[in-house]
Amino acid sequence: MHTDHDRCVRAVQSKDARFDGWFFTAVLTTRIYCRPSCPVVPPKVENMTFYPSAAAAQQAGFRACKRCRPDAAPGSPHWNQRADAVARAMRLIADGVVDRDGVPGLAARLGYSTRQIERQLRAELGAGPLALARAQRAQTARLLIETTALPMADIAFAAGFASVRAFNETVREVFALSPTELRGRAGRGPGPGAPGVLALRLPFRAPLCPDNLFGHLAATAVPGVEEWRDGAYRRTLRLPYGHGVAALRPRPDHIECRLSLTDLRDLAGAISRCRRLLDLDADPEAVDAALAADPGLSPLVRKAPGRRVPRTADADEFAVRAVLGQQVSTAAARTLAGRLAAAHGEPVDDPEGGLTRLFPAAPALTGLDPAALAMPATRRATLTRLIGALATGDLALDVGGDRDEARRRLAALPGVGPWTVEIVAMRALGDPDAFPATDLGVRRAARELGLPATPAALTRHSAAWRPWRAYAVQYLWATDDHPINYLPAD
Repeated sequence: MHTDHDRCVRAVQSKDARFDGWFFTAVLTTRIYCRPSCPVVPPKVENMTFYPSAAAAQQAGFRACKRCRPDAAPGSPHWNQRADAVARAMRLIADGVVDRDGVPGLAARLGYSTRQIERQLRAELGAGPLALARAQRAQTARLLIETTALPMADIAFAAGFASVRAFNETVREVFALSPTELRGRAGRGPGPGAPGVLALRLPFRAPLCPDNLFGHLAATAVPGVEEWRDGAYRRTLRLPYGHGVAALRPRPDHIECRLSLTDLRDLAGAISRCRRLLDLDADPEAVDAALAADPGLSPLVRKAPGRRVPRTADADEFAVRAVLGQQVSTAAARTLAGRLAAAHGEPVDDPEGGLTRLFPAAPALTGLDPAALAMPATRRATLTRLIGALATGDLALDVGGDRDEARRRLAALPGVGPWTVEIVAMRALGDPDAFPATDLGVRRAARELGLPATPAALTRHSAAWRPWRAYAVQYLWATDDHPINYLPAD
């Protein structure tokens, strides 16, 4: 979008928050870059230039605005919507792959050479993977500086910097303040709560309907792994350097996020997982406008705009749970998943609540005795095949994976039908156009709305909803009187 100069100018002049994260405005006279909704008086048009990423603006010598904090804007919806190499790279960078494995590790995960990835990212985002990762490290550092009392040296390494000197130079260059000045400017110490708990605000594009989003997560919560407590959805997180516990509570203009981590180097990855779980980088205006054009869906969109797709913090976990949930009730699926977690999950300590373990990773389930699960023999065999494929890497469902290839490999597993493939694509792979046309709830809602109700006819009708059919599913499911569609009571 940043190449459409007139459209960007209009967004800046109207202070339109819908475009925050889509592009960044750099002011040639002040050498400052802002988000489109910056509250200061818009600069003269001739003094504006636009960049597709904060990293590109930083590389061009601009520093972040101290008023609107463009580094904290919601991420671009492009990276979750698209499935090409650039989008996959951006999801992996957000997950911390460059900090952990370098650019060669990123390229290897994508199946490209480092030169190809560099070229593609620079062409579209105006910055290479190192600069994009550096921008993320700067934002992580700022969060830790302003919300914790950690020593600056600890923050430097937790944010992924190789040295305190690099940390100091980057913070000063990006924010035009030293780390100590940033902390002083924040004017507060760490937020209230237990020691070691980070209190953060996760921004999103309005509107956001929390009902089905949190209702679904709470209603399907695996005992010991997830829970609804004191108005927040809480769950354990398996992370590259350790584990953590996240508590996510909906607020009118943000998601309140509390993180407890065994290793602070996992902060950026934990935030990325939480944002992905709640679909916070979505563009609800674009989604709802497309779906409301259908007379059948229009009343549902007007009634509760801004529905998100409840996704997952762990794609492998969700795939296992999807097979466990084939042709059984929500309660039965929870029970089966809870037993699996209790028997094979790694214990964790949760001083703030009742979470006891991580959901078991696929390698920990390879020795599972299928006979121990109260399921039909055919589904036990399907589960065993799925676990084997995930454990060996034959099936990759991570954020940088190829969605089309993952669909093909899932569908090739005996016992994995179209419903399971689409549910996994929607919630684990993050495909905004996934559409489980055979789902009974979807078909029942379609029939009640006067839409085609057979899978083939409904699939044909749904072509007008593309590329947002996963969101149409949320609106269709919401017509049912089921706990997944209601924000839980405290």
